Amino acid sequence: MNTYTTSEIAKIIGIHPNTVRLYEECGLIPKPKRRKNGYREFTDFHIEQFKIARTALKEEVLQNGLRKKAINIIKISANGDFDDAIYLAKDYLKQIKKEQVNAEEAIEIVRDMLSGNESNYIVDSLCLRRKEAADYLQITIDTLRNWEMNGLLNIKRKQNGYRIYTEEDIMRLKVIRSLRCANYSLSSILRMLEALSINPNVNIRKIIDTPREDDDIVSVCDKLLTSLKNAELNAQELITQLKKMKKQFNLYPPL
Repeated sequence: MNTYTTSEIAKIIGIHPNTVRLYEECGLIPKPKRRKNGYREFTDFHIEQFKIARTALKEEVLQNGLRKKAINIIKISANGDFDDAIYLAKDYLKQIKKEQVNAEEAIEIVRDMLSGNESNYIVDSLCLRRKEAADYLQITIDTLRNWEMNGLLNIKRKQNGYRIYTEEDIMRLKVIRSLRCANYSLSSILRMLEALSINPNVNIRKIIDTPREDDDIVSVCDKLLTSLKNAELNAQELITQLKKMKKQFNLYPPL
């Protein structure tokens, strides 16, 4: 098996030598042996393991523990437990696909609500206070307050200062709740609601997945559908890489 120095590995992978050491500290690659002069000695296994780590972490998906699962797969592969890593990678891919279904279903629910097919979502005339609205929607008061503070809705007040949530407010909150349950970001939901206020026939799927060009910071959940699709492709590539590593290194210990 070929051997490499830290600088050679860094050049092959296309990262800084300090990043090589960081991967080692985080357990994303096995600890390399040391030469007599104390320098680290990397192997072909390390090169392939770096590729595994970079594929698994290429798309930052955070919802429902996906990021932790990706890191766990990397660490298990680093130990040479390829069968376990492949099994977990397939489970990881399965969860990503489930998140995609949830995200698409949420959009369909919103379309139904906004197209007049909301008989399952609207009840008779409502006039609720904040706690009553939170209880009705089965969310916390803090969640409701957070949505208001982020500009997702403006609630009218009575003369006594109490907020009153109308039937229209509850409908808007149900739209927000459906999208949040599918892990859409607050900024993407606000973007969609603002677009709908201008054009009720706007393409919801496109708007909610397309951040504005003037947005200073864009998170993966601001383009959730695209991020999940990329994560799916990465997970498929990860499984292929793990199978290749199993075939390449299974006949003898990787280190």
